[in-house]
Amino acid sequence: MEERSLNRRRFLGVGGRSMCRKPDPEEKTFLEQMGRAWECGIGTQMEMMTHRGLFDFDAGREKDGAVHEGLWLHEPGVTAAEYRRYLASILAEGQTAGVRFTGLTWPGCGCDACTRRYAELRTGGHRGPNPALWQALLDLAKEGKFRGRTVPCFFEPSETDGAIGRKAGDGPCGVYDLMPNAGDRFGIWENDPKRVEAGAPYCIWYAHWQGLNPAKGAGWRAFTAVVERIGKHLRDRVVWMRPSDITDRYHTAGGWGLLEKA
Repeated sequence: MEERSLNRRRFLGVGGRSMCRKPDPEEKTFLEQMGRAWECGIGTQMEMMTHRGLFDFDAGREKDGAVHEGLWLHEPGVTAAEYRRYLASILAEGQTAGVRFTGLTWPGCGCDACTRRYAELRTGGHRGPNPALWQALLDLAKEGKFRGRTVPCFFEPSETDGAIGRKAGDGPCGVYDLMPNAGDRFGIWENDPKRVEAGAPYCIWYAHWQGLNPAKGAGWRAFTAVVERIGKHLRDRVVWMRPSDITDRYHTAGGWGLLEKA
């Protein structure tokens, strides 16, 4: 049996403002589709709020000169309470537009300031997210803020290995880093036809919305072809699952025993 999952992501604070408060027609349609994604078997990962600087939820805009969100998730001085407040605000912002999130995706950044700071953190021995982040996510899961009882996260990718790491847990709730093992093969964030590749032997994959936009996504035709071929040749050997379904079953089974029980 192979596990497959579709992860649709976008940030609500696009352009430094919240699209949930005064969405234009295109944003309104997008939010409506995000709201019904669960019905279609699709998980909704949040890629933080802005994919840039921290957001001021009271003012309704991105803070001037603020640290970028992805880097902030790695800063060792941030407390679990600070992470919880910020993440809870994102979850609440989504719910005002009918969007419930299932997990968290790290918003990577290659700007000069972030690159320098990441290098400093690695030199100081801080090579991963601040552990307080995992505790904040667990607390939010226990409070029912996420759609499910486990929170799948995408932080560490690999082109060759698939892995799932338990980061925090308490009873029926848990937080996991669920490693995609092939990257985005459907046009990537650049939405570039040259980025549509074939032959990737992956089990868990993820994609950027740009590449899968049916109107102009470079990867849309490749995606539909893959789905059609799986349905035709592997229908009885494939179980399609959301990332949160995988972490829920993994957490309940206490490991990959979920493969025998599915």
